[in-house]
Amino acid sequence: MTSPLRGEVVKLYKNLLFLGREYPKGDIYFKERLKNAFMKNKDVSDPEKIRELIARGEFVIKELEALYYLRKYRAMKQRYYEDGPGS
Repeated sequence: MTSPLRGEVVKLYKNLLFLGREYPKGDIYFKERLKNAFMKNKDVSDPEKIRELIARGEFVIKELEALYYLRKYRAMKQRYYEDGPGS
C-alpha cells in the first residue's frame, strides 16, 4: 500500500473506532466487526480499489453520524412530548 493511501486508511480506521464507542449493540461488537472488515481487505493493493473502500468507509461514517443524531433527536423529543405529539 502506498504511503498516502495508508495514512487515509489508518485515519478512517481511527475515525470509525471512535464512532463505534456509542454503537447501539455495544462497542465490543462494533470493534470486532470493524476489525473483520479491515482484515478482509488487508491484501488489496490496487490504489483504485483502496480508494473505493475508503469511500465506502466514509459513507459508513456518515450513516453512523445520522444514526446517532436521530437517536439524540428521539431522546429530546421524548423529553418534551411525554404523551406524544397530537394527543
